[in-house]
Amino acid sequence: MKELLITCRERGGIERNYVPAVRRQGWNGGIRIVTPEQAPVDGSEFQGILLSGGRDIHPRYWDTAEPVHAAAEPDPERDELEMRVVQTAWLAGVPILGICRGIQTLNVALGGSLVQDIHDFYGCPPANHRCASDDTAALCHQVEVDSQTRLAAFLQSTRVAVNSRHHQAVRVVAPELRAVAHAPGTHRDGQALIEAVEARDPGRWAIGVQWHPENLVVLDHAAGEAARGLFAAFVRALVSV
Repeated sequence: MKELLITCRERGGIERNYVPAVRRQGWNGGIRIVTPEQAPVDGSEFQGILLSGGRDIHPRYWDTAEPVHAAAEPDPERDELEMRVVQTAWLAGVPILGICRGIQTLNVALGGSLVQDIHDFYGCPPANHRCASDDTAALCHQVEVDSQTRLAAFLQSTRVAVNSRHHQAVRVVAPELRAVAHAPGTHRDGQALIEAVEARDPGRWAIGVQWHPENLVVLDHAAGEAARGLFAAFVRALVSV
């Protein structure tokens, strides 16, 4: 069995939260945690890819003319690492789970774009989507999930309470993906903020969520059950490769 690859900037949060989340749902294989300081990585060499949260993605990956927003904190070394990982993993059909920055990386690597600052774009209070710390399971708002999606089946719900700590979000969805969940309280021109995407191809396992289920798996109620369901589905995809 090949390893699960987890990409990140700092290993600490991965070891505290992401690794236990996949272990508790039955992943007994190897896990390789990779940071930008390490050698370039080919995503096709792994059993699965978990793209973790972190700092912002540089806008040059979707529009070379778009300036960096004043509120943005790009991580160009991590961008370079993860764009290659996603693209090589995608070509090989490797299962991919993207969390927070990870949904954004998945979308941009496949040809989509981002909103650089939710507060600026949607006109909502910054605290609406940045209301939990890295190691807490605080719930911030509701997410509505399209009923006829794999994500809804994994979460076992079409409405889930989530934590939230981001200020970038998916804007234009990549051609290979579709938006499958939204934040009903945040919208512009009739379009709600995208909270999750999944692969259009039903034979491909690729999901990105804007919240942090790795923190919620410990909760003893519906939000925890939904988070555990997502990681369990990811582990099932890993062992079936």
